[in-house]
Amino acid sequence: MKILQIIPEMNAGGVELCVLETARHLVNHGHEAIVVSNGGRLVEELRKAGGRHVSMPVHRKSVGALLQVRPLRRLLMAERPDVLHIVSRVPGWIAWLAWRGLPVGGRPHFVSTVHGFYSVNIFSSIMTRGERVIAVSESIRDYITSNYPSAPTENIRVIPGGVELERYARGFTPAASWLETWRREHPLCVGKALLTLPGRITRLKGHGDFFQLVAGLKRSGVPVHGLVVGDTHPKKQAYLAELRERAMELGVGDDVSFLGHRNDLREILAVSDVVLSLSQQPESFGRTVLETLALGRMFVGYDHGGVGEQLRKLFPQGCVKLGDQAGLLATTRRVLRDRPTPAAVGEPYTLDCMCRSTVAVYEELVTNS
Repeated sequence: MKILQIIPEMNAGGVELCVLETARHLVNHGHEAIVVSNGGRLVEELRKAGGRHVSMPVHRKSVGALLQVRPLRRLLMAERPDVLHIVSRVPGWIAWLAWRGLPVGGRPHFVSTVHGFYSVNIFSSIMTRGERVIAVSESIRDYITSNYPSAPTENIRVIPGGVELERYARGFTPAASWLETWRREHPLCVGKALLTLPGRITRLKGHGDFFQLVAGLKRSGVPVHGLVVGDTHPKKQAYLAELRERAMELGVGDDVSFLGHRNDLREILAVSDVVLSLSQQPESFGRTVLETLALGRMFVGYDHGGVGEQLRKLFPQGCVKLGDQAGLLATTRRVLRDRPTPAAVGEPYTLDCMCRSTVAVYEELVTNS
C-alpha cells in the first residue's frame, strides 16, 4: 500500500510522533509512506525511517490555506496513494477539498484520526468525515458519538497511542555520562524530590497549579524541585515570561527550572520522582503517562480525558479531581511517601499494537474496495 498522511508541521508533539511512527512501521513492512507538512525537526527522522516528505504550507489557520488545495490534488493525482490520512483540521479541510475534486474512481480511501477534544462546529466536523474515524481513546470515541451523530459508530475505531516498551523499559537507568552531565548542569535538583511537568508552554497546561504544588510541598518541609519541560512557540514567549514571574511571586522561582524542548525526555522521566499532567481541559491521550508508567515511575494527573482514562487503569493512586489543589498536594505527598508501583504497561498501549491496528484499518478499506 501507499499511504499519504498530512499534518501541519513535523515538530515535537504526540500527533507528530504518531505520524512518524506509523510511517516507520509502514516502511518496515513493505509499504510506502508519504507525509505532507510544512516541515520541522522530525522530517529528518522520517527520511531516515524510509518515508518521504513533501513540503507544503498546510499549517496556516487562514483562508489562504485553501490555496494549497490544487497543489495537493496534483500531488494525489501523481502519487495515487491508496489511503489519504488526516490528523488535523486545517490540513484536513485542504485534503478533503482536494480529494473531493478527484474523479470518484480515482480517489484514495479517506481516513481521519481525532486527536483532540476540538470545539464542536463545522470546522471541526472534518475530522469525523473519514470512511474510518480513529479515536485515540475511549474518551474521544464518546466525544465523537455525543457531538457528531452523523458519524456512523460502526466506522469508529479506538486505537490508543502506544509506547515503545523496549525503549521505555521498566527500571531503565540513564547512562552514567548523562547522569554526570545532569548533576553538573542542574545542581539544584540533587538530593530533592523531582516533579516534572512535560508539555508545550500554553495556558491550558496547568503551570500555575504546578507552581502552587511545589510551593505547598516546600512549605510542608519536602525538599522538592520542579521541572517544566516543553517547547515554547515564538508567539508564547510573553506567556513564558509571565510564568517565570508567577513562580517568583509564589516563592518558588529558584525551585522550578524551565528546560525548554529536550531530546532526552526519557532520561528526565526516569530520574523524576513524580511526573504530572495538570491540563485544565481534558487531553485526548496521555503519551507521557504511558512512557512514565512503563519506566516504573509515578504519575499524578487530573482525572479527566485520556489521562484520567489511563491512570484509572494503570495507576489509580495518581488520580486527582480536576482543579482540586488540596487533593493534588495530598496525593503527591502520599505517593512520594508510599512509593506505589504502577501496573505494567501492555496492549493496547504499546507502539506495536498502535501501528498494527492502524495498518489494519488501511487494509480493511483497501482489500474491500
